[in-house]
Amino acid sequence: MTSAGPPAIEEYVVSGRDGGPYGITTGPDGALWFTLVQSGGIGRLLPGQQPVIHQLDPGSGPTVITPGPDGALWFTEYRSHRIGRITTEGQVTEFALPSASCGPFGIASGPDGALWFTETATDSIGRLTPDGTVTEYPLSRDGAFPSAIAAGQDAMWFTLNQANAVGRIDMDGRIFLHDLPTDAACPVGIAVGPDGDVWFAEIAAGQIGRISPEGRITEHPLPDRSSRPHAVTTDSRGTAWFTEWGANRIGSLGTDGVVAVHDLPTPASEPHGITVGPDGALWAALEVGSLARLVPARRGS
Repeated sequence: MTSAGPPAIEEYVVSGRDGGPYGITTGPDGALWFTLVQSGGIGRLLPGQQPVIHQLDPGSGPTVITPGPDGALWFTEYRSHRIGRITTEGQVTEFALPSASCGPFGIASGPDGALWFTETATDSIGRLTPDGTVTEYPLSRDGAFPSAIAAGQDAMWFTLNQANAVGRIDMDGRIFLHDLPTDAACPVGIAVGPDGDVWFAEIAAGQIGRISPEGRITEHPLPDRSSRPHAVTTDSRGTAWFTEWGANRIGSLGTDGVVAVHDLPTPASEPHGITVGPDGALWAALEVGSLARLVPARRGS
């Protein structure tokens, strides 16, 4: 098997440098949707067109964004402690949460048709139905700082950044925690692959972890252990793609354990969220005001 060479990376300016593109996802309308954590906005980019920005409260701190079960996009407002919903036409609704100053961060649609999210400041996992009903599930560890969350086939998986663990919550609210082999790894990003295995980024250890649905954990050290991997997603082939926030790179880890890393064109661009775009390319949010597009190199025999 031979490689066709390094992938091409392009960058598209979507905000000023003070906008802070952070989370990113592909919407049901075939567009990229992203959060502007610093300026308080939600952006939409249809590849080949100009971005459209929907302004929120400038201090709301929108972070992670995900497609909902209702055809809208849902996002967390980390600083204003709300969950937001935006239609593909740009209509915004915001939902207050029961716990004050809970710091919602990660959010994902669950297999039960609800939105599940993390509450970093209250050590809880939240569940929000599209009609606005909220249920909170407390964790068994104080100061755990639950961060990113992703949907499996019959459960939600989440990282506990300060408790050094990966958790699973079933649809009936039962919670299981899996401690990581590496001390103080500080997991953040998480994604579920097409085979059901869960991938996560260990930002402090410079590793990408993998956990099976049964709880078997494997950790993959990156070539640069100081790269601070942040967010992770998976493609249809099961490859994990991740951002290296501290090293200004996008990396990939195949199911065979092979790691590849790719430098971004703009120095110190602060890559955060990453997703597979509507065009099949990898798209990452760069906090300096751009989105990066990476087309994986084709492989041939």
